[in-house]
Amino acid sequence: MNTMAHWADSGGPGPWILLFPLFWAAAIVGVVTLLRRTVGRARGGQQQSDGPLELLAHRFASGEIDEDEYWMRLSVLRESKGGAK
Repeated sequence: MNTMAHWADSGGPGPWILLFPLFWAAAIVGVVTLLRRTVGRARGGQQQSDGPLELLAHRFASGEIDEDEYWMRLSVLRESKGGAK
């Protein structure tokens, strides 16, 4: 009778053969993770822009708009969001 317990004794591959699928799964996950991180960094400038409040604050901080225009646009954005601050 040739059971799993005696498989290694009979010249079979032994229980270590179960590690091969785990090795390949880990290798594939590693490659996919590496590619996602690499592609994510390459597209750094193409990410979606920040929200409108952050964009408005950035424009004000860089001097593109003055204080009056900043407050006017900020009040419009807050009103359009239903009073959210």
